[in-house]
Amino acid sequence: MISGKQKRYLRKEAHKLEPIFQVGKGGVVPTMITQLNDVLEARELIKVSILQNCDVPKEEVAELITSRTHAELVQIIGRTIILYKESKTKKQIILPS
Repeated sequence: MISGKQKRYLRKEAHKLEPIFQVGKGGVVPTMITQLNDVLEARELIKVSILQNCDVPKEEVAELITSRTHAELVQIIGRTIILYKESKTKKQIILPS
């Protein structure tokens, strides 16, 4: 669990990032979870965009992704989700304590 101070830091770091995944009409599928896990291991902090044609509410999409990838939900901004998961091998982000 990350603290409020750490979430603020991660939001600042994520500001310059572009979404690298899109959730569309198909919703969250198992292959997407596998790819998200790989990308989170490599980058630690990512943005996921939810397209207009997605039938699932954005809060439910965020819950599905975070529960299946074991990532932390940093923030939901409009139709964009910011996720953080500490890398086991390539730790790049040092969180404030």
